[in-house]
Amino acid sequence: MKCDPHTVVEMSSTAAFYLLSTQGGYLVTSFFLLKYPTLLHQRKKQRFLSKHIFHRGGAGENLENTMAAFQQNAVTVGTDMLELDCHITKDEQVVVSHDENLKRSTGVNVNISDLKYCELPPYLGKLDVTFQRACQCEGKDNRIPLLKEVFEAFPNTPIDIDIKVNNSVLIKKVSELVKQYKQEHITVWGNASYEIVEKCYKENSDIPILFSVQRVLLILGLFFIGLLLFVPIREQFFEISMPSIILKLKEPCTMSRSQKFLIWLSDILLMRKALFDHLTARGIQVCIWVLNEEQEYKRAFDLGATGVMTDYPTKLKDFLQNFSA
Repeated sequence: MKCDPHTVVEMSSTAAFYLLSTQGGYLVTSFFLLKYPTLLHQRKKQRFLSKHIFHRGGAGENLENTMAAFQQNAVTVGTDMLELDCHITKDEQVVVSHDENLKRSTGVNVNISDLKYCELPPYLGKLDVTFQRACQCEGKDNRIPLLKEVFEAFPNTPIDIDIKVNNSVLIKKVSELVKQYKQEHITVWGNASYEIVEKCYKENSDIPILFSVQRVLLILGLFFIGLLLFVPIREQFFEISMPSIILKLKEPCTMSRSQKFLIWLSDILLMRKALFDHLTARGIQVCIWVLNEEQEYKRAFDLGATGVMTDYPTKLKDFLQNFSA
């Protein structure tokens, strides 16, 4: 049985019409819902807003993760949020330190988990600023503090806690401290590790959580294929790095063309204003770290970030005063 050529053409045209209509409708709907996601999702209640966040207590202006740094920048500068790192000692004390091994920060090759709190060595008087090449910062306060000291000193200041190791006791102890000092409403916690974030959420779902790297990649993939607007999100803080800052931290001659290309591509894919605007519309704060130059601050806020994390709180404060004006 032969088909009439005209009939075949009509059927093909009809199929193409329906296909294009469906695709067009989907694109229009996706664009609309991406911009107005509260039509599908209830906007998360934001307990606080963090535009100005200092990294490790402001590691470019005082010794990182010390009470002196927290005091100077929380009180004098007036930050919106403290960012700090936690580990646990042999006697189960939660301490504020970025490194588990203290060789870099104290000069002593020992792990925090192998010592009691009273045995911890002091920080060196001068430390490198990790996210600013060839820069060091010094300070007189070189004692590793306890997390509870930070809660006691700053009862009304939001705190971003990076759980540095996958340790169930550490997670439990941090949760207990947050509850003891009634800080659930102004604390956020997590790690780049998906497993650690899951443990945090399971331990205390009342404390807002950060996106792990795995979840950031998932969100990014869903965004590019147009499905993000249909997916519920339980995290409340989208903290990501700006890939392009890696270029300033390394000598250009030490990087291959492929490495530079990957950094450029990562930056193009991750630094997306439409993505940031969508997350913000859903009540999720977008923080970019660790930025230490005015042009970096400006780019982040121009892209729609709600907050910036920096080693130089005074510099960021001065920028925000001018930027807001």
